[in-house]
Amino acid sequence: MDMTYDDHGTAAERWERARLFFDAKEYVTAARILDALADEVPEQVAPRLLLARAYYHSAQLLRAEAALREVLEIDPVESYARLMLGRTLQRQGRADDARPHLRMAAALSGDFAQV
Repeated sequence: MDMTYDDHGTAAERWERARLFFDAKEYVTAARILDALADEVPEQVAPRLLLARAYYHSAQLLRAEAALREVLEIDPVESYARLMLGRTLQRQGRADDARPHLRMAAALSGDFAQV
């Protein structure tokens, strides 16, 4: 297997590189790096959450949804993942599916006026 720039370096170096691409709004490149990294460290939420954000911002909504559901399997009370999942579902035109996730995100963040 040929190693590419995306694959080069330690997990920490690839994490930093992915964040740099994400911050530069190069979401597809960030997602490519994060996809492999998330598989490498499946117990960690941060790479998978940033991967979901990269997918969301690059309009890969089904992939964003899948990544967010994986985050919530690891950490069911991750409020930002709940919020993002709700927004991702809304963006797909699935408001009824989004509603419970948005309510839970509001409750987890203490925003009871939204519940």
